[in-house]
Amino acid sequence: MKKLILAAVFTVAAFVAADAQVFRLGIKAGPNFANFSGGADGIDYSSRTSIHVGAVAEIGLTKKFAVSPELLYSSQGADVNGYGDFNLDYVAVPVLAKIYVLSDKVSLDVGPQFSFLIDQAEEAFDNQSFDFAVAGGATLNITKSIFAQARYTFGLTEASKDAEVKNTVFQVSVGYMFL
Repeated sequence: MKKLILAAVFTVAAFVAADAQVFRLGIKAGPNFANFSGGADGIDYSSRTSIHVGAVAEIGLTKKFAVSPELLYSSQGADVNGYGDFNLDYVAVPVLAKIYVLSDKVSLDVGPQFSFLIDQAEEAFDNQSFDFAVAGGATLNITKSIFAQARYTFGLTEASKDAEVKNTVFQVSVGYMFL
């Protein structure tokens, strides 16, 4: 039984390795359209336009499925009418499952995002140092090296210890894969 399980594991690993695409590495950047969701009644939030930039990898597991970890600087937050601008800068680590739906040109991307607060312009509130979110979007591979993405990220944890608000971000990216 032990040998059978071991043989099955090696067989599956061999098929995955034989079918695997290449490891790809690149960079990407673009605008963030960030806001808060939730919070107290009567407080108005306005979206904040900022940027994200960083490194992206893609690890092909099959012809139709890949895992894409990223390491990004992402400026988020919101303009809170009557309270000021909340500029929250994060190191974000999304880990996305990519499912290719049109050959190798278009993928649907979904997965968790782990963000670590590195700077905040408004220190009147006690903001959380960690943000956990779910991200979903799509990637268009324009050429083998150039790609464009659209993604929506919804925070599952509160961004502030003082207010029940969560980060929401719509991102548009362009990138270049050099490996």
